[in-house]
Amino acid sequence: MIVTPTTPASVAAKQATNTIPIVIAGIADAVGAGLITNLARPDGNVTGLTSISAELGGKRLELLKGVVPKASRVAVLHDPADRSNVLILKELQAAAPALGLTLQPLEVQGPGEFEGAFIAMSRERADALFGAPGVLTFEHRKTVVALAAKSRIPTLWGHRQFVDVGGLMSYAVNFYDQCRRAATYVDQILKGSKPADLPVEQPTKFEFILNLKTAKALGLEIPPTLLALADEVIE
Repeated sequence: MIVTPTTPASVAAKQATNTIPIVIAGIADAVGAGLITNLARPDGNVTGLTSISAELGGKRLELLKGVVPKASRVAVLHDPADRSNVLILKELQAAAPALGLTLQPLEVQGPGEFEGAFIAMSRERADALFGAPGVLTFEHRKTVVALAAKSRIPTLWGHRQFVDVGGLMSYAVNFYDQCRRAATYVDQILKGSKPADLPVEQPTKFEFILNLKTAKALGLEIPPTLLALADEVIE
């Protein structure tokens, strides 16, 4: 059996075998990434949990507008080599017009490109930033969070772990919880169940995490309505 907690790893595993059971976790869009054909009945060797991160684009942009009401331009830090980031960007682009927002995609495919992306963002005078969750940014989250602080840009991140290291806020499923829950699929398959017969689980809860210390450093006043929505406030 193979357990894969990211979209790139899941896609690589799927390309490598169509017989060995694969249990996924934290996948932005399991259908869109081509891992399964149907959530209710995967019909293949892949099953597990999806974070539906790609479908949260509208809500994430709404939260950014809540912090920066006058925002009209939002930069999006993403890795075009990561299929999950491609799907996330697509959903953000679909949601932006209704909120009166123009997006500025910032492509990064290695840590050496981070600083240039933030320079480009500043040059175009973006009002806010969304950091798409992925292997690259997650591995280098301290670096990108520090660059966001240096640029003094209000940023919403795709995982709470970015907020834990100083990021302003995040809206997503609990990634570690999804990884733990993947063990229930491993257990069922080892006891004889077929991946094709096990529905892919969708999240029912999303966490909105706020870092008030970072907000203060940016000179931001977080509206009481947003504070009331927060699942956790870091002070």
